[in-house]
Amino acid sequence: MVRPQRSVISPLAWLAAALAGIAAPTLAMVMLADAPAPLVFFGGPILSLGLMGSGMIAAAIAARLWVGIALALLTAAGLVLLAGALGMSLLPHPVSTVLAFAIAGFSFAARGKLFARSAADKGWWIALFVVAGEAAMLLTAAAMPGALPDWLLVLLPAQWASMAIQTALTGTGTRAASSALIALAGTGAVTLLVARLWPRRWPYALMFSAWLGLSALVWHRPAPPMPAPTPPNAQSEQRLMQPSVGIAQAHAAAEPSVPVVRGGRAIALPPAD
Repeated sequence: MVRPQRSVISPLAWLAAALAGIAAPTLAMVMLADAPAPLVFFGGPILSLGLMGSGMIAAAIAARLWVGIALALLTAAGLVLLAGALGMSLLPHPVSTVLAFAIAGFSFAARGKLFARSAADKGWWIALFVVAGEAAMLLTAAAMPGALPDWLLVLLPAQWASMAIQTALTGTGTRAASSALIALAGTGAVTLLVARLWPRRWPYALMFSAWLGLSALVWHRPAPPMPAPTPPNAQSEQRLMQPSVGIAQAHAAAEPSVPVVRGGRAIALPPAD
C-alpha cells in the first residue's frame, strides 16, 4: 500500500520543487530583465526563493539533508548563470555570495528534513505551503517597500537569506549581514536537533525560542541599506552628456580671438560663449 502511494506522490512532489525552486525564480528574472532598475537589485529575493523552494521541498521529499543542500546550491548556480546571461554584472564578492548560498541552503534543507521526519510522506506539502507563504511576503516587500511591517519581515528566514545574498551582490559582502547568516545557521542547527530527537516534543520549545532570539538579533543588527538603483536610462543620459560638454569646451578653446582696434591699438577680445 505504501509503495504505490509514494510512486504517485513523488512525481508531483518533485514537480512542485521544480516549479517553486526553478521555474518561478526563472520567470521572475526574465520579467525583470527589462525593468528600469538593474536586475542585480532584485537578486536577493529571487535567489533566496530559489534556494528555499528547491532545498526545503527536496529535503522534505528525500528525507535527506544533503539532497536539499545539493539541489539548493545547484539551483543557485543555475540562476546566477541565467542572471549573467540576462545582463547582470559579475559577482563583486564571489566568496561572500557562495557562503550565503551555502548557509541558506543548509538552513532551508534542515527545515525540509524536519518536515519529512514529522509528517513522513506529507512533509513536502508542509514545505510547499511554507515556501508559498514566505515567498508571498518576500515578493510583496520587494515590490511594495513599506507594505509589510519590519517586525514581520524580520521573522522570516527567507528574508534573512535575502538580506545576506543582496548584501553580497550590491553591498560590501556578507560580513555586513553577519546577523542574518548567524540566524540562518543557528535555526538550521536547532532544527536538525529537533528532527534528530523526534518524536520528543520538548525540543520544539528550544527551536521556537532560538527562532525568536535570532530574529531579535537580526532586528537589532540589520544589514546596511542597499544603494538606490540608478535606472539604465539615466546612466546612458549621463554618458551622452559628458562627450557633448567636452566637445563644447574644445570648440571654445579652438575658436580664435577677434582683434578689435580701439584708440589706434588692437585689442583681442575673448571668444563669445
